[in-house]
Amino acid sequence: MRMIRAFALITALVTAAPLWAAPDGHEAVTTFTLQNGMEVVVIEDHRAPVVQQMVWYRAGSADEPVGSSGVAHFLEHLLFKATDTMEAGELSATVAANGGADNAFTSYDYTAYFQRVAADRLELMMRMEADRMRNIRLTERDIETERDVILEERNQRTENNPRALFGEQMDAAQFLNHRYGVPVIGWKHEMETLDMEDALSFYRTYYAPNNAILIVTGDVEPEAVRVLAETYYGVIPANPDLPERFRSQEPPQTAARRLTFKDARVAQPYVHRSYLAPERDAGAQETAAALYLLAELLGGGTTSYMNEKLQFDSQTAIYTGAFYGGLSLDDTTFDMIVVPAQGVSLSEAEAAMDKVLADFIAEGVDAEDLERIKMQLRAALIYERDNVDGIGNRYGAALASGLTIADVQAWPDVLQAVTGEDIIAAARAVLRPEVSVTGWLTNVEEVTQ
Repeated sequence: MRMIRAFALITALVTAAPLWAAPDGHEAVTTFTLQNGMEVVVIEDHRAPVVQQMVWYRAGSADEPVGSSGVAHFLEHLLFKATDTMEAGELSATVAANGGADNAFTSYDYTAYFQRVAADRLELMMRMEADRMRNIRLTERDIETERDVILEERNQRTENNPRALFGEQMDAAQFLNHRYGVPVIGWKHEMETLDMEDALSFYRTYYAPNNAILIVTGDVEPEAVRVLAETYYGVIPANPDLPERFRSQEPPQTAARRLTFKDARVAQPYVHRSYLAPERDAGAQETAAALYLLAELLGGGTTSYMNEKLQFDSQTAIYTGAFYGGLSLDDTTFDMIVVPAQGVSLSEAEAAMDKVLADFIAEGVDAEDLERIKMQLRAALIYERDNVDGIGNRYGAALASGLTIADVQAWPDVLQAVTGEDIIAAARAVLRPEVSVTGWLTNVEEVTQ
C-alpha cells in the first residue's frame, strides 16, 4: 500500500509536458520538468556503461549580495560537508569507493556539481545529491576550516600569480557596475568576513529545485531517469520566494580605459586588450557566432591572421591570441593578447596589434581560411560526442546562461551559416576603442605608458 501511494505521489510531481527529442544529426536528448520546477535533461550514449550526473544551479558569483564576494564558491566547498544522512566527505568517499569521480565548480552565472560512475550507480548518486540540495548541516568549525581553504586557494592561484592579479584588474576596469567585475573567488578582504549566515542565506535562496537543472549523460534510458528524478528530486519543495535573476547593468561605456599592472615577478610582459561584447542570446546567436569565428580567424592558432603577421612576418611577437566565449547571461568580452618578442616594447607591440586589426578589417575575411575553420569546427563537434563529460558541460553551461536546448542544437548550423561579411560587420560593431580596456602587464623595469 505504501508503495502504491508513493508511486501516485511521484506521478503527481511531474509536469505533464511532451518530451523534446533532438533533430537528426545531434545527440539523443530528452527533457522534462518536474512539478517543483526542476528541469531534467537526459542525453543518451550507450557505447559504454558509464553515466554522469550533473546538477547546475542558476546562481554564481554574479548573483552574490554586494559585500559578500566569494560566497558562491565558498558554499560550493561547504556542500561537501555533512547532511542529515551523510558525514562530511562521505559523498566523495562513496563515489570513489564505487570507482567513480566527482567534483564541483563555480562560475559567474552558475555553480555545478557532478559525479561520473558506472551506469548502475545512478540511483545512489541521485539520492546523495538530492540530500545535499536541502539537508546540508554546517558547524562553525566547518565555516572556519573552509574559509581558510578558500583563502589559501586565493593565495596560491591569485596572490602568487601576477597574471591572475592583472586579469582581476582588467575585469574590474571593464565592468564598472556589473558583478562580472568582481572575481569569482572573491575579493580577499570580503572572503575573510564570510560567515555561517552568508553561506546559509545563499543556500536557502538559490539551492532549490526550481533553480536547478539536472543533466544526466551516458548509458541511461530517459524513462528510468524520469522515475529516479521524481523519486529523489521531485519530493523537494520549490522555493516560492526565488528572486528574479536581476543584475546591476553597465552604464554606456563612452571612453577607452587603460591600466598598467607592475609586478617584479613578471618574467614576460604582454599587452591585453578587451572589448565589451554581446553574449549568445536565446534565438539570436548570429552575432555571437560571427564573433566566435572572428576570434578564430584573428588569433585562434598558428595559422591565424595575428600569428602570421606578428610572429612570422614582422617577428614582433612570440605569442598572439584572440578569445571569445559568449556563454554568459549578460554582456561578455572579446579579448586579444600580444606577447612581444625580445627587444620589442609594449608600446610597439600594442601599435602592431592595432595595425593588424585595422588591416584585417580593411582586407576582409579570406574565404579559404573561413572554410578551413568551419571544417575544423564540424570535426570538433563529432569528436565532442565521444566525451560524456564535455556534452554535459556544453548543455549545462548553455542552459544555466539563459539559452535553450534548441539553441545548443542550432549553434553548429549558426556557425556554418556565418559569412565573411557578417564577421567584418561584427568586428566593426564590437571592436571599437570607446568600449575597450587596454592593459600592460610588466615588471618594475618596464617603461610606463
